[in-house]
Amino acid sequence: MARRADTDTGTGGVPGVDRPLRVTHCPVNTAGVPWQNVQALRRRGVEARLVVFERGTLHPEADWSLDRPASGLLRRQACQWRAQLKLLPQTDIFHFYFGLTLVPKSVQFQLLHAFGKRSLYHYLGTDIRGKTPEQLAYGKRADAEIVGSYDAIRWVPEAHVLPVGIDLSPFTPVPPSDRARPLVVHAPSSRSKKGTEHVIAACAQLPVDLRLVEGLHHEEAKQLYAEADIVIDQLYAGWYGLFAIESMALGKPVITFLHDAAVERSAAALGVKVPIVSATPESLVEQLRPLVESPELRHRIGAESRAYVERVHDVERMTDSLLDIYAGL
Repeated sequence: MARRADTDTGTGGVPGVDRPLRVTHCPVNTAGVPWQNVQALRRRGVEARLVVFERGTLHPEADWSLDRPASGLLRRQACQWRAQLKLLPQTDIFHFYFGLTLVPKSVQFQLLHAFGKRSLYHYLGTDIRGKTPEQLAYGKRADAEIVGSYDAIRWVPEAHVLPVGIDLSPFTPVPPSDRARPLVVHAPSSRSKKGTEHVIAACAQLPVDLRLVEGLHHEEAKQLYAEADIVIDQLYAGWYGLFAIESMALGKPVITFLHDAAVERSAAALGVKVPIVSATPESLVEQLRPLVESPELRHRIGAESRAYVERVHDVERMTDSLLDIYAGL
């Protein structure tokens, strides 16, 4: 079992062992969330590492990339098994992301339990959205499950809710401008999934300039987000993601589609209302128009957005919660 050590030091430890807690996060760095968590844990004295199958284009950060062969199931599995055997004696807790494991699920957890290791699944959205309980039953093999919102918990009701945390230090708020023709920024990872055609059509009906941010490295993209007056995230999913969180951290008003029930449940649990403007493809023009016409409204919602992120998505707060989850494994 793992636990948090003395809260005066903030250092993670293992009962009966005079050394820091050792946690391996793996095997992907989806949206940079795993890397952010690893960095935050290290600041608390945890020996955390991120091991990935391959480095991603947009988020290549990792301590170790397996660089698996591009083809050949047996060769890829051999690569993963070598990594697993190397990591076993170096790890107390395996923190898996996106429903993936280092070796096949059929043997992954039997192996970890045989060696006295603990594990958890950390879901990031599209890995569980819309799936049946039968399709997600594999998650019960781990010692715990985590989801990122009170929207996602409807698919994994037993999971811990841990909102995505970001390091706020690089995000200096840049309030929206007062220009009569505001700049709208939309950064679709997938145009079809984000409703980009509706964003383009809505912006064509209003006095705005639209900038689509696609295929850029994360740091380049953030510089463009800072120039926005209004940000549009997505129009289908029912909750917000990292793009919206980073935009709010920059003090921007954000439009995205939110499920009403999830908004209410989140407000009740967290004690603060989500400041995002909710819109569907059909209501986007109607919801966007007041922000276009009122610089004061843009400023007010932008300021509320930054305050919300400081309260709900500060990675240091999230790390407290994550260490508590580890302690309960």
